[in-house]
Amino acid sequence: MRIRAIALFLLGIPLLAQENLPVTAPLTMTGDLAAAMVNGIHHFLDRETAAAPQNRARFWHRDYTSPEAYAKSVEANRERLRIIIGAVDARAPFHAVSLLSDTNADSVIAKGPGYRIHAVRWPVFDGVTMEGLMLEPQGAPVARVVVIPDADWSPEMLAGLAPGIPPGAQFARRLAENGCLVLVPTIINREDTWSGIPGIRMTNQPHREWIYRMAFEAGRQIVGYEVQAILAAVDWFDRENAKTRAPIAVAGYGEGGLSAFYSGALDPRIDATLVSGYFQPREELWKEPIYREIWSLVREFGEADIASLIAPRALVVEHCRFPVVTGPPPQNNERRGATPNGTLTTPPADAVRGEVEKARLHFERLDAADRLTLVEGGDEAQPGSDKALAALLRAVGAKRPLRTAGALPERAHSGPNIEDRMHRQFDAWVNYTQRLIRESPKRRQEFWSKFDTSTPARWKQTSDFYRDYIWDQIIGRLPAPTLPMNPRTRLIYDTPKFRGYEVVLDVWPDVFAYGILLLPKDLKPGERRPVVVCQHGLEGRPQDVADPKIDNLYYHHYAATLAEQGFVVYAPQNPYIGQDRFRLLQREGHPLNLSLFSFILGQHQRTLEWLKSQPFVDPQRIGFYGLSYGGKTAMRVPPLLGDYALSICAGDYNEWVWKTTSIESSYSYMPLQEYDMLEFDFANKVNYSDLSNLMAPRPFMVERGHRDTVAPDEWVAYEFAKTRLFYSQMKIEDRVAIEYFDGPHTINGKGTFEFLKRYLNWPH
Repeated sequence: MRIRAIALFLLGIPLLAQENLPVTAPLTMTGDLAAAMVNGIHHFLDRETAAAPQNRARFWHRDYTSPEAYAKSVEANRERLRIIIGAVDARAPFHAVSLLSDTNADSVIAKGPGYRIHAVRWPVFDGVTMEGLMLEPQGAPVARVVVIPDADWSPEMLAGLAPGIPPGAQFARRLAENGCLVLVPTIINREDTWSGIPGIRMTNQPHREWIYRMAFEAGRQIVGYEVQAILAAVDWFDRENAKTRAPIAVAGYGEGGLSAFYSGALDPRIDATLVSGYFQPREELWKEPIYREIWSLVREFGEADIASLIAPRALVVEHCRFPVVTGPPPQNNERRGATPNGTLTTPPADAVRGEVEKARLHFERLDAADRLTLVEGGDEAQPGSDKALAALLRAVGAKRPLRTAGALPERAHSGPNIEDRMHRQFDAWVNYTQRLIRESPKRRQEFWSKFDTSTPARWKQTSDFYRDYIWDQIIGRLPAPTLPMNPRTRLIYDTPKFRGYEVVLDVWPDVFAYGILLLPKDLKPGERRPVVVCQHGLEGRPQDVADPKIDNLYYHHYAATLAEQGFVVYAPQNPYIGQDRFRLLQREGHPLNLSLFSFILGQHQRTLEWLKSQPFVDPQRIGFYGLSYGGKTAMRVPPLLGDYALSICAGDYNEWVWKTTSIESSYSYMPLQEYDMLEFDFANKVNYSDLSNLMAPRPFMVERGHRDTVAPDEWVAYEFAKTRLFYSQMKIEDRVAIEYFDGPHTINGKGTFEFLKRYLNWPH
């Protein structure tokens, strides 16, 4: 039967309506294929996440022959950690911590047994200062320590000046009582008071998420910012050591434990690190709050690997009760838009112990097994236990044993207003990030300085580096499809002018491509026609564009219309459907150096491979036309896949950096639920004009409705003008176009149809 079908098809004799396409198996899958696609990608990511610990060895080339050789052998890993947490900016030099006083109050806000507590600040970057407390001991310090609270603890809590934590957990004052000079920075909290755009939309995003979102686009992270604040304090400690030598240590709990851990890993000047309420297997990072998400972290770094960057220096891990986070602040009518998943709970002791034992292997091979200490306090224990503090003091060479806790310090005056200080710190990080965004065009210009546009041929040669970089570092590249294609089809439409077939193709284990192929009935024997790949938008389905009976508000069955005009049309299902079910693909993918478009690119590779093999397709004339999220696809798939002969972006073209980071515009994604829009370091490397330039010398077009609320005309025109100039400089300005029409977020299908006919040469 199949041989007969192939013969009839090649002869141009119409197939019976109930038959599937030749050289394909019958498609028997039932149910919601879009949901099955998303679930399959989840299974793929679950498997990759589970395999990450075994796959990390390829990134590490440790040399244990000496501490010096070891440090050199892990330096590249240390640098990659620095980059992915965004601790990359030069810190501001300074010679002294500033004591905060005025005519009404001295800097000394309290005194305890053997120490004084000052309100202080110190520079981090130009325009950013860190505020907090300094606990100054009498006499020369035993050690200089940065003590970092959890996000919802103030410095005053750790110093015994404010309620909220029991005296036994106030380890900043305990260290001061034992002769340490202690700096306690202000860490951004998890409240949502200032998260949003006043007058436009406020959100329930925790302050940490609000900063994280804009910083991620600029290649920074809030944890990286706080690490930089800690290392700025270490800079000062290091200068003070030129006068009076004392070991340098960091100690933190919860978010502070995270920052302390990464600081110890990045800076060899830190002699000892105490991590409390944080250390655990990190493979399920994607289930933690989004502000902890770090691009590609899990692919290269487990907790034991980061600990190995501290070895052979001292590391104390305290297993105690972790901060409990059940999600973002509750949403209400005035505030919504936070990433809904993300919790923190105390891990089992066995899990922490297992990760510590993995780290111990590195310490042992460096003859430093005694420099790694696990303090097991139990699931309900408070941080900063006597055992943990005693271990830290031993690690810095303190001669005397840990003293019994003394009386709480006595206040001299009220000190700084804690809420005002938090607001200043929040504004400082927001303003710094926005400055990076404003400077990002310069960074992009530097990044793109290697290309040559003297001729289209030279551009094509010199642009390959940028395609590879964007795919590898910003989108995340998976191997080319690994499974046999195994095409399965079934007839879904039989109209007077075309037949439509559902098509499923295998890509990777658990991952398949699915779409609808529309074949005009007037195909002649041996004729090869152009193909238009028509891509739906957010929460869409191929039926929305391909079913002639569905006049969707956005798509107006434009794929069916093109098929009626004689094009072969393919309408793929892209996996941005299922609301947070698909958005969680981003969350699970990002720590593995993957994104939603990592999978979409592979699905399109497989789809193009199959289309090009069909006897009715001209492989040189395959165009792409997508609306909304399909427009996002138009900007991220055809520029990277050379088999697409042209691309049309409808209802999405934008000044994308502004769109994802603005804290002033009503068009901004910042206060919205679309956390799936985040792409690490996008702002410094690429914008939409750069992506559309990568289409050159292939034709590129934008379809823009004046009343499309995705962006204002001015943003679209500003960004498109750069690509128009780019094509013009290569003398191919006839291959780039924009059509404005008086309409909303929809397919207009006038100038774009003419563009397709012209550049796909149809009809002949």
